[in-house]
Amino acid sequence: MRIQRIELYELTLPLVEPFIISGGVMTERRSLVVVLHDGEGHRGFGESPPFELPFYSEETLAGARHLLERVLIPRLAGQEVEGPEDVDRLLRVGVRGNSFARAALETAAWDLEAARRSTGLAALLGERLGATPAAEIPCGVALGIPADRSPDTLRRWIEEAVAQGYRRVKIKVAPGWDSLAVRTARAAMAGADLPLTVDANGSYEWPEHEANLRALDDTGLLYIEQPLPPDELVGHARLAETLRTQVCIDETLRDARAARQVAELGGPLVWNVKVHRIGGLSEVCRVVRIGLGCGARLWAGTMPESGLGSQAALAAAALPGFIYPSDLEPSVRWFGVGNDVIPLEMSRDGMMAVPECSIARLLDEDAFRAATRLVLNVA
Repeated sequence: MRIQRIELYELTLPLVEPFIISGGVMTERRSLVVVLHDGEGHRGFGESPPFELPFYSEETLAGARHLLERVLIPRLAGQEVEGPEDVDRLLRVGVRGNSFARAALETAAWDLEAARRSTGLAALLGERLGATPAAEIPCGVALGIPADRSPDTLRRWIEEAVAQGYRRVKIKVAPGWDSLAVRTARAAMAGADLPLTVDANGSYEWPEHEANLRALDDTGLLYIEQPLPPDELVGHARLAETLRTQVCIDETLRDARAARQVAELGGPLVWNVKVHRIGGLSEVCRVVRIGLGCGARLWAGTMPESGLGSQAALAAAALPGFIYPSDLEPSVRWFGVGNDVIPLEMSRDGMMAVPECSIARLLDEDAFRAATRLVLNVA
């Protein structure tokens, strides 16, 4: 297929309420969207959702935009490619890291292939892996740290989530907001047979915060997500040996190379696979193959993205090996009613259907025009 034209948009979606993690606060979701055109009327969509400040990753929204405008889009425009794997290889030449920028174009290439073949992203991934993707996936809720640090606020959020049918509750924690948060969550979930997990976003140090982590180890969690900083591969491996509770890696799982090293170190075997953080769906396939080989238990995380960007995560979550509920939530949870460019919906029993078509067929064109601004058009 020939990439005849590429458009780059800024996307802005206000959040219903601020989302707070250990490293920063979001009040709106700003990201970048690329659209690939093949000259035959087909379009492929991809999102680049790094944060504006580097509290989650080194890559920022401004940096991703700069690389897309100056290097990656000009490199891809006008190219003849066999498929998305070719795009993945092309974008890696002379580019270290910058996974969010690369993922926008790479996932758009997968979607363009889906549009040309009248199928969905999950079907293409299943084809590559020799597996049949699931028709629906279980959803888990991800709850931030209350701005007021009030147990009552957290309790209300959790009670609402349980009533809505989520299959797993995850709460953000940090030193000083951990044991109390877990006790509050347990009380709010009383009577509900749901797993509880915590996510520290790398805010603990070992052994400085050993007491905090050992206290969490005694609370019956399904897993503790990303307790240590991202570059602590050995630290996470040792922590997995030390704690009874499963350790989950998120930011540490940068790519398939990191997945292989974690497996060889005997490290954590619960993996949060974020499509955009690792550079796209071609890398997801590589990570899944490693995970299946070492017995890892996978689930799909989000940043969160818009409903457009979430299509890649939704497709990944339908693959074999993804056994825990993923962080895919209905659009109204983040953006309110009628604002998302592709509305995500969850059933009353906490399941989300996996689309069998390309993104263009799902897109709310009016909502997309209202939420975006064209910043680059390259033929």
